[in-house]
Amino acid sequence: VTAMYFHNTRGLKSYPKRMEYNGNTYTFLESGLQYLIRRGQKMIQIFDMTDGIDMYRLRFDENDFNWTLVNITRNA
Repeated sequence: VTAMYFHNTRGLKSYPKRMEYNGNTYTFLESGLQYLIRRGQKMIQIFDMTDGIDMYRLRFDENDFNWTLVNITRNA
Protein backbone atom coordinates (compact mmCIF):
# COMPACT_ATOMS: atom_id res chain seq x y z
CA VAL A 1 0.00 0.00 0.00
CA THR A 2 1.61 3.23 -1.18
CA ALA A 3 -1.05 5.80 -0.21
CA MET A 4 -3.87 6.16 2.32
CA TYR A 5 -6.90 8.43 2.64
CA PHE A 6 -8.81 9.42 5.74
CA HIS A 7 -12.56 9.59 6.26
CA ASN A 8 -14.17 11.34 9.20
CA THR A 9 -17.56 9.93 10.20
CA ARG A 10 -17.77 9.58 13.97
CA GLY A 11 -14.02 9.35 14.30
CA LEU A 12 -11.12 9.38 11.88
CA LYS A 13 -10.75 6.18 9.83
CA SER A 14 -7.99 5.40 7.38
CA TYR A 15 -8.35 3.39 4.17
CA PRO A 16 -5.91 2.26 1.49
CA LYS A 17 -5.94 4.59 -1.51
CA ARG A 18 -3.29 3.06 -3.76
CA MET A 19 -1.17 -0.10 -3.92
CA GLU A 20 1.52 -1.56 -6.12
CA TYR A 21 1.40 -5.24 -7.04
CA ASN A 22 3.44 -7.12 -9.66
CA GLY A 23 4.74 -3.87 -11.14
CA ASN A 24 1.27 -2.34 -11.55
CA THR A 25 -0.32 0.50 -9.61
CA TYR A 26 -3.95 0.20 -8.50
CA THR A 27 -5.93 3.22 -7.26
CA PHE A 28 -8.97 2.48 -5.13
CA LEU A 29 -12.23 4.39 -5.11
CA GLU A 30 -12.91 6.19 -1.84
CA SER A 31 -15.54 3.69 -0.79
CA GLY A 32 -14.40 0.60 0.99
CA LEU A 33 -15.47 -1.69 3.79
CA GLN A 34 -13.37 -2.18 6.89
CA TYR A 35 -13.58 -5.08 9.34
CA LEU A 36 -11.74 -5.26 12.67
CA ILE A 37 -10.68 -8.66 13.97
CA ARG A 38 -9.24 -9.16 17.44
CA ARG A 39 -7.33 -12.31 18.33
CA GLY A 40 -6.23 -12.00 21.92
CA GLN A 41 -4.09 -8.86 22.05
CA LYS A 42 -3.62 -8.82 18.26
CA MET A 43 -5.74 -6.49 16.10
CA ILE A 44 -6.09 -7.06 12.35
CA GLN A 45 -7.95 -4.85 9.90
CA ILE A 46 -9.49 -6.29 6.73
CA PHE A 47 -10.36 -3.94 3.86
CA ASP A 48 -12.56 -4.76 0.86
CA MET A 49 -11.69 -2.20 -1.81
CA THR A 50 -12.43 -1.67 -5.50
CA ASP A 51 -10.75 0.20 -8.31
CA GLY A 52 -14.09 0.36 -10.12
CA ILE A 53 -13.35 -2.84 -12.02
CA ASP A 54 -12.04 -5.51 -9.65
CA MET A 55 -12.38 -6.19 -5.89
CA TYR A 56 -9.37 -6.44 -3.58
CA ARG A 57 -9.16 -7.74 -0.03
CA LEU A 58 -6.27 -6.35 1.99
CA ARG A 59 -5.16 -7.19 5.51
CA PHE A 60 -3.32 -4.78 7.79
CA ASP A 61 -1.62 -6.18 10.87
CA GLU A 62 -1.37 -3.39 13.44
CA ASN A 63 1.30 -5.21 15.44
CA ASP A 64 3.94 -5.22 12.69
CA PHE A 65 2.42 -2.59 10.36
CA ASN A 66 2.39 -5.09 7.51
CA TRP A 67 -0.02 -5.07 4.53
CA THR A 68 -1.01 -8.32 2.79
CA LEU A 69 -3.02 -8.69 -0.41
CA VAL A 70 -5.38 -11.53 0.48
CA ASN A 71 -7.53 -11.82 -2.63
CA ILE A 72 -8.36 -10.28 -6.01
CA THR A 73 -11.80 -10.94 -7.48
CA ARG A 74 -11.74 -10.24 -11.21
CA ASN A 75 -14.98 -8.95 -12.73
CA ALA A 76 -15.80 -10.07 -16.25
